[in-house]
Order: sequence, then structure tokens, then C-alpha cells
Amino acid sequence: MALSWAGAPLVSSVRLLGRVLRAPQPATPALSYCTATTSGRIQINGASLHYQRTGCGDHAVLLLPGVLGCSQTDFGPQLKCLNKELFTVIGWDPRGYGLSIPPTRDYPPDFFSRDAKDAVDLMQALDFKRFSLLGWSDGGITALIAAGSYPSLINKLVVWGANAYVTEEDLVLYNAVKDVTNWSPKMKKPLEDLYGKEYFANTFSAWVKAMAHFTSKSDGNICRQLLPLIGCPTLIIHGMKDPMVPSFHPQFLHQQVKNSSISPSTLY
Repeated sequence: MALSWAGAPLVSSVRLLGRVLRAPQPATPALSYCTATTSGRIQINGASLHYQRTGCGDHAVLLLPGVLGCSQTDFGPQLKCLNKELFTVIGWDPRGYGLSIPPTRDYPPDFFSRDAKDAVDLMQALDFKRFSLLGWSDGGITALIAAGSYPSLINKLVVWGANAYVTEEDLVLYNAVKDVTNWSPKMKKPLEDLYGKEYFANTFSAWVKAMAHFTSKSDGNICRQLLPLIGCPTLIIHGMKDPMVPSFHPQFLHQQVKNSSISPSTLY
């Protein structure tokens, strides 16, 4: 699970994602009416969820951020640059993150499944019958669960920095960054500005504890059983220098998701 911070998904990923979703050339000036980004809030499963919306295309896409991330911190380039003639793009803040506070973020044993249901129910409430998912880090796990749990609703799937189980090796990486006071100013300042120092530190510490809980399960399972149920075309992306997600995780996803391909940078 990759850490999430402002601007973490690379701007260059916009070009790759556009190709995967088969985007044409950028919208013409005549279609500039649909290029504005608007914000909204909607009650979903007892939580008031904030979302951003842009574009007017027939292909609906939901952007799912990572731990402590929100639509604007994690997906600013995608909200700005994905083709707005082809796509309608929704970026959301999961409960307890970004502007979806309250509630305070918590991590019950089913928090990934809860986020997946929130995400799908949000899109259904916005009248999207089928849609694609772009999930990064925790958002990638949420997207995998959503695609496996609600296969008839998902058009295409792109995930990066995601894993379907937690190992002792993963816990070493998580615990090494648990104390956010040791993060570089560049890494922690955007999150401290967004949440305040106390909420940021306490929430990330709670996340590390929640991830450690998965190792008490058989095979560290998060969503292994759902991967074979994903039927949509799936692209798995993994950075060669990802400091938080060992390369065996994307390889496992590729083996288990039957209609998947893997980015060349993962094959090293």
C-alpha cells in the first residue's frame, strides 16, 4: 500500500490512463462548457460524502484516493487533464478524509469493504449505472473490492500501489513510517495543512494498526477471494521505485485477475 500525499500520482499517469480508457484528442473549445469542476455533498450510508465532478462524457470514471488522501490532493492532474468530452470524472473523499469530515476516520475490520460500498453507492446515487474505477494505494484496494463485489457495475479498472493481502514484510515498511514526525516537510506539510497535526498523526497511526490486524488472518487476507470475480478489463500499474509495495503484490494481482494486464515497468 503506497503512502498518499499531495500530488503523489504522477502527472504522466494521465496520458497512460487516457490510453487505457481509449480517450480521443482533448475536448475542443466549443465544448468548454463541460470543463469546469464542481463540488457537491451527498448522504451515503450515514456519512456526508464530498465529491468533485467534471466533464460531460458518456464514460463515467470514479477516482479513488489513498490513505489520508482526497480527490484534490491525489487526483488534481486527472481532474484537470482527463478528456472531458469522453469522460465524466468523479473524485471523492472517503468518509473521514478530505472534506468528508465528519465523521472522524476510523478503521473497523471491514473498512475497505465499507469504502467500496460507499463508493459504489455514491456513483449509483449520482445516476451512473456503470462506471470505471481508477484506484491508487488504499483506493486501489477499494477499487478491487468494488469490482469483485459488484462486477456488473464496473466497466474498466485501473489500480496502482495496491495489494490484496498484508505480509510481515509489509508491516516492517508500514511501521518504519508510522511516526509522521520523522517524515520530510515536503511529505507531511500538505497533510498537516489539510487535517491539522493531531488528526493527521492519530489517523495514520490508526491506519498502521489496522493494516497490522490483517496479518492475524489466514494469508494476511484483505480481498484475495474477490480477485477471480473481477470480470472487467483491468490494468495493474506498479512503479519500480515504490517504497511501500513490494513487487510480488502486483504480480499476484495479475495472476488472480483473469482479464488483466500489467504495466511494463512492473516486469523487472
